[in-house]
Amino acid sequence: MKQHTNQPSGSTPALQPASEHAFPFAALQGYPQLRQALLLAAVDPGIGGVLISGPRGTAKSTAARALAALLPDAPFISLPLAASLEQLVGTLDLENVLRDGQVQFLPGLIARAHGGILYVDEVNLLPDALVDALLDVAASGVNVIERDGISQRHAARFVLIGTMNPEEGELRPQLLDRFGLSVTLGNPDSPQLRQAIVRTRLAFEHQPQAMLDEYAQMQAQLQQQVVAARATLPHIGWNDAVIERATQWALAAGVDGLRADLVLVKAARAHAALAGCAEVGADDVDAVADLALAHRRLYPPDATVPPAKPSGANSPQHQATAPPASSAEAPNHTGHSGHTANPGAEAHAAPQAAPADASSVQPAPDGDWGALPVQPQAMSAIPMPVGLASKHAPKKV
Repeated sequence: MKQHTNQPSGSTPALQPASEHAFPFAALQGYPQLRQALLLAAVDPGIGGVLISGPRGTAKSTAARALAALLPDAPFISLPLAASLEQLVGTLDLENVLRDGQVQFLPGLIARAHGGILYVDEVNLLPDALVDALLDVAASGVNVIERDGISQRHAARFVLIGTMNPEEGELRPQLLDRFGLSVTLGNPDSPQLRQAIVRTRLAFEHQPQAMLDEYAQMQAQLQQQVVAARATLPHIGWNDAVIERATQWALAAGVDGLRADLVLVKAARAHAALAGCAEVGADDVDAVADLALAHRRLYPPDATVPPAKPSGANSPQHQATAPPASSAEAPNHTGHSGHTANPGAEAHAAPQAAPADASSVQPAPDGDWGALPVQPQAMSAIPMPVGLASKHAPKKV
């Protein structure tokens, strides 16, 4: 009589353990805006996180995990859709207060993500209360827990990365605006790019350690760049021309509120830190404008609206620097696969500074995978019906 054992027979291949390696950030193909947005958020988590929108299979989660592997000793915490508010922010043990007279804090996922990355897949399907609390902490860097008149707070600086598939629903505009940066990905239409992505992914799945060794030097360079940018960020200043340029971009996009202006300055500061600059320039604002305005703009990218007027007289220090006609990219260090090793230094083209009565913002270049699509036309551009127009016309006196 045969005895069945838990050991596989000699003819059955043994199961291989799953790879614990994350895809190297330096090996990501394409995605120039995505790589730049993630690096900016890694330098300054106070920007407010990155929202990545795109169809299935566009490497959204792969890029998020790759960023975690790039940061030194950074935990990667994933927020499940079924999580409760207490599981997210933590709670206070009141029984311990009544028994021992001491407040005991029971940490949540936010506390575990401190110093690392908090990843939310399908953030558009998360309850609004959780998204609201999450964005509050991501922007402030402090988590406050209150229960029955007792409060506790702790530092919570983490890179928030949310991904979503627009086919499964959209975020409410109030929550969408609270994400610092956003990138919209599309399906690659270039055969060469598709082949490069497939080739790189298959090589990683077949021999992950070999690919990690191949990109080790480029990964180390990126890591040093991020660490150095984080160290110099508090010492980087800006002038009135930077704020004025951010205001021009915000007005040209027709955004609501002032959050866009603030994010533009913060992101420009992180961009300057990545480039090793001592202060922020108007060109840094131009480089991050698409990332900060794509999910906030009410006017289409080619709309013409009045820009901000100089805050002072005609003094040079109050005049915004005119952006170049085309951005000059920093020297690229590429491997045999041809990807960019220094995506944080990439600059996107921005329109020339317009006269005092008009400003024109050009759309993102066609054919760039990850380029932001043209937004719907603004409501103000829709003509009023004839009947309503005559009804609301001013009466002659």
